Amino acid sequence: MCRTLSAFPSTCLERAKEFKTRLGIFLHKSELGTESGTVSKFEWGSKHSKEKFVPEDVLGWKESFDHLLSSKSGIAAFRAFLKTEFSEENLEFWLACEEFKKIQSATKLASRAQRIFEEFICSEAPKEVNIDHETRELTQKNLQGATATCFDEAQGKTRILMEKDSYPRFLRSAAYRDLVEQACEASTSQPSRHAGECSHT
Repeated sequence: MCRTLSAFPSTCLERAKEFKTRLGIFLHKSELGTESGTVSKFEWGSKHSKEKFVPEDVLGWKESFDHLLSSKSGIAAFRAFLKTEFSEENLEFWLACEEFKKIQSATKLASRAQRIFEEFICSEAPKEVNIDHETRELTQKNLQGATATCFDEAQGKTRILMEKDSYPRFLRSAAYRDLVEQACEASTSQPSRHAGECSHT
């Protein structure tokens, strides 16, 4: 990769700007959630932005669902896609569980567990996730002695659902394929381990 933007050929810079524009459209008004900021924080390879967004990020999302979830920009893009399907509650619950596990205070753990349950798990919750009755009952029982693992079963079920259902649709979406095309064009002048993938995209 080029060390600085000034080292990019003008055509590469143009492609980078176009890619950034496409990404902005794809992620419009999408929130990264949990103190991560908004789409405006994305800058193409900027050292001053919270996210260093490069073509390899986009190309890497299709390697595995774990790869997507390990990327903050990938989560933002996936959430933007889910919002178009009005099905972002599973991802939001998964993210809430990840933040929940970081809580150290037992008091805060208990209160936060109750809020998560009321928001995502209980019957007719505002963002009710799609889990079976047994998992719902188990989670409710776990709240009686809330620990960092009390949502593990429910979180695992929603993760599997996203991986088998929403994630493949995300990869097949026109928006993602367009991003892949733009990423490949932007990375043509940069050595990349994904270069071979672009030729087959």
